[in-house]
Amino acid sequence: MHIPDGFISPSVAAVTGVATVAALTIAVKRANNAFGVRSAPILGLTTAFVFAAQMINFPVAGGTSGHLLGGTLAAVILGSPWAATLCIATVLIIQAVLFADGGITALGANILNMGVVGVWVGWSLTQPLLRLLGGKRGRLPLAAGVAAGISVVVAAIVAAIELALSGTAPINIVLPSMTGIHILIGVGEGLITGGVLTYLATARPDLLPGEQHEFRGWLVPVVSILLIAGVLSLFASAFPDGLDWVSEQTGFDKLAENVRVVVPTPFADYQVQGLDKIGTSIAGIVGSIVCFGLAFGLASIMKGAPAQRS
Repeated sequence: MHIPDGFISPSVAAVTGVATVAALTIAVKRANNAFGVRSAPILGLTTAFVFAAQMINFPVAGGTSGHLLGGTLAAVILGSPWAATLCIATVLIIQAVLFADGGITALGANILNMGVVGVWVGWSLTQPLLRLLGGKRGRLPLAAGVAAGISVVVAAIVAAIELALSGTAPINIVLPSMTGIHILIGVGEGLITGGVLTYLATARPDLLPGEQHEFRGWLVPVVSILLIAGVLSLFASAFPDGLDWVSEQTGFDKLAENVRVVVPTPFADYQVQGLDKIGTSIAGIVGSIVCFGLAFGLASIMKGAPAQRS
């Protein structure tokens, strides 16, 4: 769902950019009240994990692939949709600037779709769904998984509207296409979200909000993130993702070739020139480290009260 340069009009890019700046400004202020140095490791590790997990595209029907968006997962782990918005925004900024993944001109739209809409839809649905399932904490993975799947579909609908408003594709074509394929991707999102939360509830409750446990250490989460980014990423599906597939089927995929703003980087497209697969591993590890460092630094400089995650 990473919109590249050329897919949205300058006016849509400007409006979504302004909306995103406003949302991030509010998110920093609100997260500032709940996050501080004590929560820096959690925010850093969550951001690095989302980045690493997004490198792994999983196949869905029709020769298409999808990957984790992670907004709902981040919101549940961090216990704050504001912090989750900052987490996803950090990932998307690093992806666009360091890896040329997602357009620079479309960065505002991408953060709005995935870091604001995706996060808040998932967060807003998780607690009501949990209550419907009986309110037991053990049902949280299921509730969050369902919410995560729905959040992907809603984010895709918003992206489709942006494409239609830009004149990129007719609404009666792009909306059902984006919705249909992202329903399938949403199933994968839900399964990953539920699976990760089930594991954390069992093995690392210190990484979940509301648990009265001290942070147990870095080794397992750091090694896991590096394995995902450096090893599992090599087995990612080569099929086009949902938006790429829709653009090819609808015929607007060539627009990305007309307008592309690329910041000079040795890691474009998650590669290192001349290193083939090992270059992908290096890019994934570097990206995870950078995402962790930025998120950790952001949490560390926040001047609010010590984190009281609930």
